[in-house]
Amino acid sequence: MIKPQWQQLVNREANKDYFQSLTSEITKQRSSEIAIYPAEKYVFNAFNYADIADVKVVILGQDPYHGKDQAHGLAFSVQSGIKVPPSLVNIYKELSTDIKDFNTPKHGCLTQWAEQGVLLLNTVLTVQQANAHSHAKLGWETFTEQVITELNENNDGCVFILWGAHAHKKGKNINQDKHLVLAGPHPSPLSAYRGFFGCQHFSQANTWLANYDIQPINWHLPIEI
Repeated sequence: MIKPQWQQLVNREANKDYFQSLTSEITKQRSSEIAIYPAEKYVFNAFNYADIADVKVVILGQDPYHGKDQAHGLAFSVQSGIKVPPSLVNIYKELSTDIKDFNTPKHGCLTQWAEQGVLLLNTVLTVQQANAHSHAKLGWETFTEQVITELNENNDGCVFILWGAHAHKKGKNINQDKHLVLAGPHPSPLSAYRGFFGCQHFSQANTWLANYDIQPINWHLPIEI
């Protein structure tokens, strides 16, 4: 269930023309032969774990995985039993060099991060099967801009980890007197070697949280679930 503060934001945006146009188009596509990911019940999954005041870290990606059964509403995460996608393979590689004793899981489910206050958010929340960025420009960017604004204004201090050009654009108005902004290349195989590897965003986030007396994130994940 969506947390109360986030639900207020969703309700507020749902009354706006852009959001009604967005949901109408997605409903139309779902009712045709086009497969849309994630499933409808998972579209707002990122908002089910930590409310606005409780978010410690935001990891911002682009749009959901577009393979069958991959996306479940948490950026970069896939459900247990689904092959770990290349971007997440690279995230695990970075974690193995950045976080002491990190052991690479055999799965790609990141819900344990979400439960600790990591908002795993994409700039666009839906996608057509096998068609990356197909729902860019439908209106999701406006919605996620409101999400970032809400956190910027109403969260006492969190870490924004922005990967890739789409995410970087979202960071331009974040108050860096209150929040930490870490920006780098996207972890996809196309760009990870341009500076994602070695970015140490996970340890930097925890150092910042600890300095503000906020419980750091346990980035370790069970090997199997």
